[in-house]
Amino acid sequence: MKIADRVNILTPSLTLAISAKAKAMKAEGIDICSFSAGEPDFDTPVHIRDAAKLALDQGKTRYGPTAGEPQLREAIAQKFQRDSGLNYQPTNVIVTNGGKHSIFNLVLALVNPGDEVIIPAPYWVSYPEMVKIAGGKPVIVPTTEETGYKITPAQLRSAITEKTKLFVMNSPSNPTGMVYSLSELEELAAIIVEKDILVVSDEIYEKIVYDDTKHFSIASLNPEIYRRTLISNGFAKAYAMTGWRVGYLVGAEEIIKACNLIQDHATSNVCTFAQYGAIAALNSDQSCVEVMRQSFAERRAIIYDLINAIPGISCCQPQGAFYMFVNISQTGLNSLDFCNGLLQTQQVAVIPGIAFGDDHHIRISYATDLPTIEKGMARLASFVQSL
Repeated sequence: MKIADRVNILTPSLTLAISAKAKAMKAEGIDICSFSAGEPDFDTPVHIRDAAKLALDQGKTRYGPTAGEPQLREAIAQKFQRDSGLNYQPTNVIVTNGGKHSIFNLVLALVNPGDEVIIPAPYWVSYPEMVKIAGGKPVIVPTTEETGYKITPAQLRSAITEKTKLFVMNSPSNPTGMVYSLSELEELAAIIVEKDILVVSDEIYEKIVYDDTKHFSIASLNPEIYRRTLISNGFAKAYAMTGWRVGYLVGAEEIIKACNLIQDHATSNVCTFAQYGAIAALNSDQSCVEVMRQSFAERRAIIYDLINAIPGISCCQPQGAFYMFVNISQTGLNSLDFCNGLLQTQQVAVIPGIAFGDDHHIRISYATDLPTIEKGMARLASFVQSL
């Protein structure tokens, strides 16, 4: 039996593969220090769980509107008004099966075969694969540590062609943790408007920023960029709701309708009672988000010092999210060999940078407890020294 060509052009997710391998080793009784999954180690806050339980008790177990429960779409629209001063209506919102699904819907709704989508590298692993599924061409633009792993205006301008349909932004970034400043966004927005392309802004980590860093949505800069921006977000990271699979996309009503039509024939509605948990997440006190953010900040400070104390590797201090993007170029190993060796000899699971388009780095998630961080970084030091 011949599998469809679209499957054969895809690259398997190394993040999921390594996470699964680490879990299997742990199930065998091996003492694994896992820094692979981009998943908060906190339980979903009690009031969110209670809202979902109540929805179950009230019989919220039926099919719902494909675009999402009206109360949740309204809550999402109000969230944007409250956080960014953005005027969205519920008709500008579609609720999706996680943030990943929102971008998948968008790419299918916008990208025709041969269309180009600009993606700065390092990138989240699924962006290029989604474009390939739609028959589009991912245009990868490498960035450097010197620019904070962020695309420059000159790079964006030179990457745009007559075939460019979409530009993908992710701030705070997975895997680098870097955040675009207001002035950087303004320069990029001017080019997007001038060239009349669309931008999808993946803002799933917007609540997890540190020190004096502020998150700005590119859509909030002016009416012209607002009209050209789609915003992808969700509940997984800020509210420790990864397994709930509730995300959303906001933007022009015409595009949201197109995404809704695709979702009609793919998944229909998102889990109904889970949406009521999401409503509680947005409409209740946000102190739980701050508690988790402060914990991530403490871990960031500790793991940053531990990594940079190891001769032969180094990393920049991330401004957001919960990842360290570690430069391993001095070790002489590519990222996959480095990660395989680290897992086999020291039982430490991290993600090779090649999964994100950069073979000179590895990604370490510090969304785990401090004892694991301290033990894992000691093992990492032993591995690097052994090289």
